[in-house]
Amino acid sequence: MNPADEILDVVDEHDRVVARYPRGEVYARGLRHRCVFVQARDAAGRLFVHRRTATKLVFPALYDMFVGGVVGAGESYDEAALREAEEELGVTGLPRPAYLFKFLYDDGAGKSWWSAVYEVRCELPVHPQAEEVQWHAFLPDEEVERRLGEWEWVPDGLAAYERLRVFRAGR
Repeated sequence: MNPADEILDVVDEHDRVVARYPRGEVYARGLRHRCVFVQARDAAGRLFVHRRTATKLVFPALYDMFVGGVVGAGESYDEAALREAEEELGVTGLPRPAYLFKFLYDDGAGKSWWSAVYEVRCELPVHPQAEEVQWHAFLPDEEVERRLGEWEWVPDGLAAYERLRVFRAGR
């Protein structure tokens, strides 16, 4: 199926479903929907970082420190987090990602989605989807921090990353 044809729940400012439309229409009209962000770490604690393919509908060819994506119509955040993590990492049998928090991402220019943030430990060999990921590596936190000012990152991932830093500092 063409990703633009996938049906998504459209939600209001309180994350209540108000309609359903194909993803392509949701993006074109700037309708608020749901997404999941999963921070994946390997057995050594390094963070999975990847560069999106140039064919992605949103933020093509940018770097990201999360795997994830849109929540399908009728799908829960938890279901989407596991599905998206396994799809993007190219693994099966991943432990269920642990839910951390949710926030409303809004860039002020028509891109807005409720964003549930998760974390998961991936000790399996990864085989990311070639149509989703053009480059990947597990990087130590220090290198990710260093690359923040060097690489062009997806803006919603950066927003989630900053909120995750604050969340972890408050633990």
